[in-house]
Amino acid sequence: MQKTKRMFGTNGVRGVTGETMTPMLVYKIGAALGSMRKGTIAVGRDTRTSGEALSHALKAGLLMTGCDVLDLGILPTPALQYIIRTGRFSGGAMITASHNPPEYNGVKVIEPDGTEMSDEETINLEERFFAEDFDLAAWDAVGRESAVPDMLEDYIEAIASHFPPGIGEGMTVVVDPGSGPAALTTPIILSRLGCRVHTINARLDGTFPGRMPEPSPEGLQPLAEMVVATGADFGVAHDGDADRAVFIDDRGRYVEENCEFGLIEDYICSRKRGGVIVTPVATSSLIREIAERHGCSVDYTPVGSIYVARRMIELIAAGKDVVFGGEGNGGLIYPDHQFCRDGGMTAAMMVAVLASHKGRRLSGIIDELPAYHLIKEKYRTKEPHTLVRAVEEAFSGEKIEKIDGIKILRENAWALVRPSGTEPMVRIMVEAKDPRVADGLYQEIAQVLAKRVPDAGAP
Repeated sequence: MQKTKRMFGTNGVRGVTGETMTPMLVYKIGAALGSMRKGTIAVGRDTRTSGEALSHALKAGLLMTGCDVLDLGILPTPALQYIIRTGRFSGGAMITASHNPPEYNGVKVIEPDGTEMSDEETINLEERFFAEDFDLAAWDAVGRESAVPDMLEDYIEAIASHFPPGIGEGMTVVVDPGSGPAALTTPIILSRLGCRVHTINARLDGTFPGRMPEPSPEGLQPLAEMVVATGADFGVAHDGDADRAVFIDDRGRYVEENCEFGLIEDYICSRKRGGVIVTPVATSSLIREIAERHGCSVDYTPVGSIYVARRMIELIAAGKDVVFGGEGNGGLIYPDHQFCRDGGMTAAMMVAVLASHKGRRLSGIIDELPAYHLIKEKYRTKEPHTLVRAVEEAFSGEKIEKIDGIKILRENAWALVRPSGTEPMVRIMVEAKDPRVADGLYQEIAQVLAKRVPDAGAP
């Protein structure tokens, strides 16, 4: 029987602080990690109120296994990943719950190459965790801790130096870090590119008083208003640990994340024709259309940034020219920079995109993108895999893919039905250029759910 993860989800383990996310749980994760990755471990956290306490618990577990710990303090997850991949560390861990509400926190484990830990290694860590199989050090071999909160400059400069000096001169940008760690990085990065930068929600605060960590269109209304009021070229917002970035255009409109992906993809592929784009099966067909426009190809993975990153590494090792990748949620990956989602790099890349259009407004560029109609829905069920099998049986006569769940492929539409990696539900996505076609396919799937899985229902 194939082993599966029992505690960790697609992006680490998360829970409500004081309930499922406790210091003892985090201590044991640290002890399991330290038992597997002897050496020096880098630790960071986001701004959540429980971050300091859980960070101490994590470090205690690591130190007790004889690992030395470098505490990098508050910083974006991609900054921690960039610093780890310089080669000084045996691994790392980030205390963060990313986009989850303030009462949540979690742990994301990082490998020496800066990528998130693979499923196979995570299962090994979980086995140590549940068995309490820890290699605790003797009294005279316990690790040492050092605080190094000044390493952010390496990350900031790595992004800024990726672009020509002054590429953002004449641009005005409004940055909304959402009271998260990007307040320490993105405004500086954009300033170094030559932009004039305004900020909102730029004070570090784990209660997130201005908006929730998830950058939703509703929560970003103050950012949109500030963009319009200041005459800015665009606004950029981050989630709780700044591995994603989303945008507001010059007219105050929320830029749908697949459009964001397509804009940056178009910029990169126009300069690196014939390359490979790596993205999950849930990404819009817009990505394939833009890739083909430049002679590029698309390689599809299961949903999850770690699968994208590791597939990129695998293809590069096989001699493929991988030029870009990411997810349709604002989490984009730049192989010339590092193999993880990086919201700071995405913010800077949008400056380059706009500069390449020589004075045109972002809103006009977006309006020229091919239009697709995307439906997203969630169905709660106690038996998500049963539901997916029911859909597979009902559409067995059609072309389907099983990279992640079931993807139904029609000439003018597609639909993805897959179990959630974190909750008892099934996620459904349907896309077509014609809204009526998309809605028709969605209704076909909804009828199957209603007939075959009695307990299923939209939240």
